[in-house]
Amino acid sequence: MTRFEPDPQAVGAPAPDEVHPRDATKDAPTSVARYNETIRSFVSSWGSVWVEGEVTSWNVRGGNVYGRLKDASAEASVGFRIWSSTLQRLPDDLKVGDRVIANVKADYFVRTGDFSVLVSTMRHTGLGDQLERIEKLRAALRAEGLFDPARKRPLPFLPHTIGLITGERSDAEKDVHRNAELRWPQVSFRTAYAAVQGDRCVPETIAALRTLDADPDVDVIIIARGGGDPQHLLGFSDERLLRAVAEATTPVVSAIGHENDHPLLDDVADLRASTPTDAAKRVVPDVSEQRALVRQLRARLGSRLSLRVSHDIAQLEQLRSRPALRTPDAMLERRAHEVELATARGRDTIDRMLSRAGRQTAELRASLRALSPGATLERGYAIAHVPGGVIVRDATQVPSGTDVVVTVGRGSFGARSTGEVAETAGAAASASDA
Repeated sequence: MTRFEPDPQAVGAPAPDEVHPRDATKDAPTSVARYNETIRSFVSSWGSVWVEGEVTSWNVRGGNVYGRLKDASAEASVGFRIWSSTLQRLPDDLKVGDRVIANVKADYFVRTGDFSVLVSTMRHTGLGDQLERIEKLRAALRAEGLFDPARKRPLPFLPHTIGLITGERSDAEKDVHRNAELRWPQVSFRTAYAAVQGDRCVPETIAALRTLDADPDVDVIIIARGGGDPQHLLGFSDERLLRAVAEATTPVVSAIGHENDHPLLDDVADLRASTPTDAAKRVVPDVSEQRALVRQLRARLGSRLSLRVSHDIAQLEQLRSRPALRTPDAMLERRAHEVELATARGRDTIDRMLSRAGRQTAELRASLRALSPGATLERGYAIAHVPGGVIVRDATQVPSGTDVVVTVGRGSFGARSTGEVAETAGAAASASDA
């Protein structure tokens, strides 16, 4: 990138001898304001241009940025301004000392006579194209749903084995181990080493991820590296690695760089930790905190049980104080007296019913006896009937020689008919008595 050097003839600006007004002479000088207006007209005719340099000053006032860009190979610098509306579109990690390329347009203040440039775009040198591709990938993955919180897997409360992907003998590995073991001394790690920058970073990290994800003992995987130049973190925004993390069945924690570093892995992972130390703290519970929680829960449980037992005892005492339970014999005695009265009434009722039924039976027996043929036979009458049980009602039914059965008041006897005879006076008298 070459430095921009304005060429008045190339951009159609007025020649140097036309900068002053035509009527400005030594005897009739022009005003400062008009002179500055002329310079501004000349400067404003320049178009926008890309420049490269180092940020040597970065001051934020009223939401706007006022700074300076220094040439990397020469003693030259220029002041610049970035309006707040433009600042919102720029990377949020720009700072003093960064090598940047910027799209600028010259500006001149008429009131103060100061020269400056307005910045419309600024990005890191060498990272511009990569950062632009990363932003496009970020938008595509977000639209695809890979950043959706609903698809993120929850971390286990207490992982038995933690998978760790990091550089060999790195500070990140030491930080994760030290802080995790301080929080839970029995924590177990299964570490897979991979390059954390350069061309080997992505394939080795993917291979390590798949190895740990296939291990049934690994409950959570941490991908960790320390901070560094944004150029060194580009591998953790590679689409191949991001899709491998999204396809993993084991929860993945991203612990890349420091608080301000933000590779795309942070958005795809199930949890983003600001540092490797933070990852250890968020994956492993603090044993002292858990013990304190257990003590607190036990105390609360004991208090609740004591309160419940006291409440139940009070209810039992209240129930026992009621008359029915305080003197249960009184209730039984009252019920026993009622049973005795009911039994006596029942017995009297049954006796009266039996007496009345006995009298009715005797009366019926007397009536039946009075109406019975037996009573008539007792008075001396008899019933004669021929064989076959036919009662003799007419003397012609028993001609002479016919066997007859005669029933009297006490028993029966047989007789033989001698034929029809005349009625005697005694028989007539008996009949009249009957």
